[in-house]
Amino acid sequence: MVNYIWVGMFVIGIVFGMVNGTMDQVNEALFVSAKEAVTLCLGLMSILVFWLGLMKIAEESGLLDKLSNLFKPFMRWLFPEVPPNHPAMGYILSNMMANTFGLGNAATPLGIKAMEQLKKLNGGKTTVSRSMVTFLAINTSSVTLIPTTVIAIRMNYDAHSPTDIVFPTIIATAISAVGGIAIDRYFYYRRKRSGRE
Repeated sequence: MVNYIWVGMFVIGIVFGMVNGTMDQVNEALFVSAKEAVTLCLGLMSILVFWLGLMKIAEESGLLDKLSNLFKPFMRWLFPEVPPNHPAMGYILSNMMANTFGLGNAATPLGIKAMEQLKKLNGGKTTVSRSMVTFLAINTSSVTLIPTTVIAIRMNYDAHSPTDIVFPTIIATAISAVGGIAIDRYFYYRRKRSGRE
């Protein structure tokens, strides 16, 4: 569906340019945007490779396992339906760790794998389970300690101090995470009281 939307926008832009006689500007915008996209991707790649390398070192050294064990009691409270040693729990923890370090691109495939495992636990039903809703709420509002991608974009566009976004990001994401969990729990207990779960 997303492909159709992009193609539709592309065609509409070209037709609009032809009708208004602004094809020169459309062509210029196409080439300038393509150049900026490549430059941005290369800039992001270097930062992401660095942080993914650090994550790999943390994984090989056992640091991620220690962090996972540290968060397990909290995770059992958040996801009581998921067995502690189930693959879903590992993917959820890995996704949260990647998001914590601002590696959204690395977190996405882990999040998809976590959802696949949660769907299996849900018996393959087309309706979402409580754990799936909780994971989605946490995934979209997780605490970020180092906004790696944003820092890379700011560096790429010559920001005076690319890392000055770190402290506001920690505050904003902490508030969104607490809010997301609170809202998730509120609606869960409300459904439970009304006898719908």
